[in-house]
Amino acid sequence: MNTAVLLIAAVVGAGVAAAVLWLFGRRVRSVAQAVKSEAERDARRILAVAEQEAEQRLKDAAIMAREKLLEARSEFERETHDYRQELLTLERQLVQQSSEVAERLKEVERREAAVEALRQQLEERETAIALQEDAIAAALAEQRIELERIAGMTSEQAKQELMRAMENEARMDAARTIRRIEEEANQEANLRAKKVIAAAIQRVAAEHVVESTVSVVDLPNDEMKGRIIGREGRNIRALETATGVDLIVDYTPGAVLLSSFDPVKREVARLALERLMLDGRIHPGRIEEVVAKVQGELDEKIFRDGEAAAIELGFPDIHPELLKLLGRLQYRTSYGQNVLAHSKEVAWLAGHLAAELGVNARVAKRAALLHDIGKAVDREMEGTHLDIGRELLRKYGESEEVIHAMECHHGDVDPRSIEAVLVTAADALSAARPGARREILESYLKRLEKLEAIANEFKGVQKAFAIQAGRELRIIVESERISDEDAVWLSRDVAKRIEGELTYPGQIKVTVIRETRAVEYAK
Repeated sequence: MNTAVLLIAAVVGAGVAAAVLWLFGRRVRSVAQAVKSEAERDARRILAVAEQEAEQRLKDAAIMAREKLLEARSEFERETHDYRQELLTLERQLVQQSSEVAERLKEVERREAAVEALRQQLEERETAIALQEDAIAAALAEQRIELERIAGMTSEQAKQELMRAMENEARMDAARTIRRIEEEANQEANLRAKKVIAAAIQRVAAEHVVESTVSVVDLPNDEMKGRIIGREGRNIRALETATGVDLIVDYTPGAVLLSSFDPVKREVARLALERLMLDGRIHPGRIEEVVAKVQGELDEKIFRDGEAAAIELGFPDIHPELLKLLGRLQYRTSYGQNVLAHSKEVAWLAGHLAAELGVNARVAKRAALLHDIGKAVDREMEGTHLDIGRELLRKYGESEEVIHAMECHHGDVDPRSIEAVLVTAADALSAARPGARREILESYLKRLEKLEAIANEFKGVQKAFAIQAGRELRIIVESERISDEDAVWLSRDVAKRIEGELTYPGQIKVTVIRETRAVEYAK
């Protein structure tokens, strides 16, 4: 009985266990199916999000590509526009030059036609003259034979004697005539020239500051000198590197020297050093900061100085780049003469001279103001200051009248206008007046020696003296070998030699002195 009960209980337990296991397996399968479904939904959602992000990124990339394409297209259009404008400008210049060439060609053709007509006339005259010469030659041959028979002298001997007499007489007459004409012309010309020049100079009063290649900076005390040097000289090296100027610290008490051939750099270094001493913080970083700041302020001051000079002369329309270069001339000197002050003085002189003579005063003043503009950058560009100035004026739109008057001020180009002559004269007046310029002693002595050497090379010269700081050359000649008429020719020949061989401001007066002494003793 018990065994049957246990058996039944075991069977029932096994059935219950089987039922539980079946229910648990079904539950597990249901849970697994749910997890699988959830995973599939998550995968589809993630895939959809990824697809949306990919599409958005593709859209963003396309937008960025279109923006870059538009920027590149705009840049290309700007560059193309600039190139197109340059090409149009070159095309207009080419058309203008072509028209000028065509006009010149027509003028040449007209001149050739006139020359051809003149040549035909000359040929006809030559034919007529040849016939006359043949007739005259025959008559002269007969007369020569008769004269030789009468005079007992050959024709060649008579010809030489006659030519010698005529040459001496012609030279004496020419010398007397030249001396008379020169005296009359000099009296009238000197009177008129003095009036015009005096009227021009009377209105101009300019001061000139003599500068050199060295600037002195005063120190408040000797302790500041050590701070300027810095540890192992690092402050000096930083200042020299930042400014390009040599800083000289020697045993001179209370001062340091700034040395440079560039006056603008020297001025930047001076202002920066004074500002550093005033501030008290002197180290390489501060030095670079102060130098950069001073450089910007000085550039602004240079522009204001150039603008002020242009406005003072009545030319506010000058190109801004030319105004900057004009302001740089404030820090440039020539033989100790401040170039900006010299340019303004030349402009006033040229304007007054032009007004006195009734020519274009504005062209003369403008060309005179800009005549030394090339000196502002002649240490940075190749070529003479005349060539550089010509290129700068053409680049910034100055007229050909102004450019021509500017390029003639040293005599390298022959003047084609009165304004060009007046600019040259005003430049010489400003440079030659006493105290305006300081010459180097060595070159000054060489010029005096060269003047005397040129005079001593002529025959009949006894002594030659260069006086009045080389403005006058006095020549004493031997009265036995040089006559009064020969003295006139000698002065002209010496003056021509000086003009051809020497370079000098203003003019040099050549005076020939001939003295005749008669000595007799009473016994």
